[in-house]
Amino acid sequence: MDSKQSLIPNGLLLLRKAPGLTSFESLRVIKKALSTGKLGHTGTLDKFASGLLLVLVGKAVKLSPWCSFCYKEYQGQIRFGIETDTLDPEGKIIKEAEIPSREAVEAVLSGFRGTIQQSPPAYSAIHVDGKRAYELSRQGKAPEMKKRPVVINELELLSWNPPFAEIGVSCSSGTYIRALARDIAIAAGSCSHLTGLVRSRIGGFHLSEAIDPEGRNNPEHSQSIPDAIRPIDPELFNALGLPYMYADQELIQKISCGYAINKLIERGLLKNLPSFPAVGIFKKEKDELIAVIEQKAAKWSYGHVFTNH
Repeated sequence: MDSKQSLIPNGLLLLRKAPGLTSFESLRVIKKALSTGKLGHTGTLDKFASGLLLVLVGKAVKLSPWCSFCYKEYQGQIRFGIETDTLDPEGKIIKEAEIPSREAVEAVLSGFRGTIQQSPPAYSAIHVDGKRAYELSRQGKAPEMKKRPVVINELELLSWNPPFAEIGVSCSSGTYIRALARDIAIAAGSCSHLTGLVRSRIGGFHLSEAIDPEGRNNPEHSQSIPDAIRPIDPELFNALGLPYMYADQELIQKISCGYAINKLIERGLLKNLPSFPAVGIFKKEKDELIAVIEQKAAKWSYGHVFTNH
């Protein structure tokens, strides 16, 4: 193994993204500090938005598919009376309307709590006919944005200073706050766009724990990037809302050799698996992640094996 590669840390970094940067651009300072490009983020934030970004480093990048189960919390500022094509401050104005009353806005909020059907913004990274929706929109086309279910656990009006209002949202992954602001305004007989958005929580992780590598917002959170990387351990899985179990040496050996999971279950080496899309398997002595197994269509398979013991 390349000695330089062996020095790359493995784990999770909580990053405080600044507004004005894309999520990808926000990783540059981390890549430079760690001298590696072997990292990635989960849960993209729009360029105008700020807040918590989960950055996976080294082997932890393989956990990306299972980080999407986390619920998220946001504070968003809505500008009523003006709608832009992107539903954010960077777009072109396409509609204007009367500003609704506070009572009108509060009266419609209950209709957006729970499981709702949401049409994502036309300017989003969702694939439509093999292309990103935003690519089609920039070409002057109107992509068909099919509705899909999302869950809004909490939705509150935090402040009212017309034409602006601030909302607090706790929601499932895949929820677009831009689209939520649009739909709230429509229901209240108006139109709107988001002028600001802060993501304050992802699963068990809070923005107050995130580092600000360049010390723009809080000098106390400008600690060393390597020192801020959290290990891949059961505590991390708990914060991500992912179940885990411990494996003995026999099970570890079988997993390392790619032994069929259904046979492991039949032999009782894998038992009491939780009803969840993915489960982490750890070596108890070192809290070392051995593998992630996943369940699709009621069948278990290997998501990724991290050991070659």
